[in-house]
Amino acid sequence: MNKTLLALLICFAGFQTAVLQAQEFQAGLKGGVNKTFGGEIKGIDSGIPLSYTSETFTAEGEIGFHGGVWTQINFGKFFIRPEIVYSKLESRFDFPQGPALYEVEELSVPVLVGYNIYGPLDIYAGMAYKNIIDATLERNQPVTQGGPTPQIVVQNSPLSAQIGAKVEFGSFGLDIRYDRSLSSKESQEIDITSNSANFAFPVMNRGSFEDTRLNQLIVSLTIKLWDSENAGKKRRRGGNCYF
Repeated sequence: MNKTLLALLICFAGFQTAVLQAQEFQAGLKGGVNKTFGGEIKGIDSGIPLSYTSETFTAEGEIGFHGGVWTQINFGKFFIRPEIVYSKLESRFDFPQGPALYEVEELSVPVLVGYNIYGPLDIYAGMAYKNIIDATLERNQPVTQGGPTPQIVVQNSPLSAQIGAKVEFGSFGLDIRYDRSLSSKESQEIDITSNSANFAFPVMNRGSFEDTRLNQLIVSLTIKLWDSENAGKKRRRGGNCYF
């Protein structure tokens, strides 16, 4: 049996067992913004004398967005919180011939372990499994004229580490966390086009994407749609579910 599939089945079985043994089970939605950090491109020799730069360009983090679902299984003051989240990340490289956006779409599955500090305040940490849906760099030339924009290899490991804190007031909450890629640094060559002749030489027309990894500061608003504790109270009173 495929090792990845076996691991997922074991995690699913453990999750089901945890739900059955938990004192309280919650579920809801989340959405918000993310600020990116990272990304580095170094200019290399394009073979055209005096027309290229060997300067290193560091990406400027832009604001992206995310949305998804979460569940939380409580064991007294401790909890396990699995999530499924779609994210759109953006960074900007300011080349001499104009800016170029580095855009990444990803689907992540964080599994977090947390502790209730006091009242509405919780802290947590854990790992996230990430599947890259799409990753492109604006101005990156296709291999064939008119072909699709070349894909950027964002990671050589699908895992990242997350740490953060959240507060909840009734059905609503605020979540702030830092997500750090666990991939190692890996370079790939790129060719950059220019959409205007109104710039000064030398330009960045060929480069080495030295570091494609993106780390994130993530701010989310959450809403609780289901709480087993309150649902039980509702059922005793009138048989309705809690939303």
